[in-house]
Amino acid sequence: MTILDKYILKRYLITFIVMILLFVPIGIMANLAEQIGKMIDNEAPLNEILVYYGNFTLYIGNLLFPIFLFLSIIFFTSKMASNTEIVAILSSGVSFGRFLRPYFIGATIVAVLMFFMGMFIVPKASLGFNEFVYKYLKKGRQDRVTNNIFTQLNETDFIYVSSFDPARQIGYNFTFERFDKENKLDFKISAANIRWVEKDTIYRLTSYEKREVRGDTEIMATQRRLDTLFNFKIDDLTPVSYVAETKNLFELNQFIEDQKQKGASNINAYQLVKYKRWALPVAAYILTIIAVAVSSIKRRGGMGLNLAFGIFVAFIYIFFDKVFGTLAQQAGFSPLLAVLIPNVVFGITAYYLLQYAKR
Repeated sequence: MTILDKYILKRYLITFIVMILLFVPIGIMANLAEQIGKMIDNEAPLNEILVYYGNFTLYIGNLLFPIFLFLSIIFFTSKMASNTEIVAILSSGVSFGRFLRPYFIGATIVAVLMFFMGMFIVPKASLGFNEFVYKYLKKGRQDRVTNNIFTQLNETDFIYVSSFDPARQIGYNFTFERFDKENKLDFKISAANIRWVEKDTIYRLTSYEKREVRGDTEIMATQRRLDTLFNFKIDDLTPVSYVAETKNLFELNQFIEDQKQKGASNINAYQLVKYKRWALPVAAYILTIIAVAVSSIKRRGGMGLNLAFGIFVAFIYIFFDKVFGTLAQQAGFSPLLAVLIPNVVFGITAYYLLQYAKR
């Protein structure tokens, strides 16, 4: 690694770290100012608040890593351009491609960091972050899908509830169906509601009815109330909305496979989380190229113009990400395409901006 590489890489990483250290505390203070009233009203303990903001730092920092990276590159590269350092470097015989090498080294370091944080560290922080939010900041609001819940437990067993109350752990209009190997109904259990009784670790069915099919004969059994066991957990009825965010790489892959077998209706939301984790490190390279291409040219507006353009591009990037993410979750759009399209669009933009900067 040459002196030039060390010089640019050092500024790359230091500016990136300073950008994080500058904006994350601002984000914490803004969030605290907004939520302090709810924390006091709901009597959130101080130790849980401190843990929450530790998780908040990791959770929000991971989401904004690409934006911090983008703005930090524009900042220090614009400063180099305004000091005519880039002109001197290129005039000495260094090609623009060679000039980009330390930027790619820096992008690789950040991408690896983003990958391991996103796959293994942030999921745990996300669990603590979301649990605190729904316990103290969104108290009483639902964190689950609660209507028309259909789940396939395995190849033969299916359950359905028309609505679910997570606070009371009750499902209404419950149905449990089991089919044989020939896909014929073996038996069907229905009840007005199903309640999880935690102290007895049992399920309590009200207005229980069971219909068994034995050839051409149907056997009916009814009871006003029945305490029984099932081979599913109450959370299988409706996982929390943020469940995918709380699982590491291996747990998420297994969870998605399990949900596919169960026929979960919100599988797109889980796949979207998975693909975004893989796409985030790629975004580090794309945004690095765009930032260098934009800020390496000396302009009359100087750093201010470059930063304004950077903020505009960051806004467009977030807009694309949110629009296609919403389409994947609510309109049946492919989660893979929802992640690929913004990166492909910005990848093409990066290529053309780079060709212009070279000229």
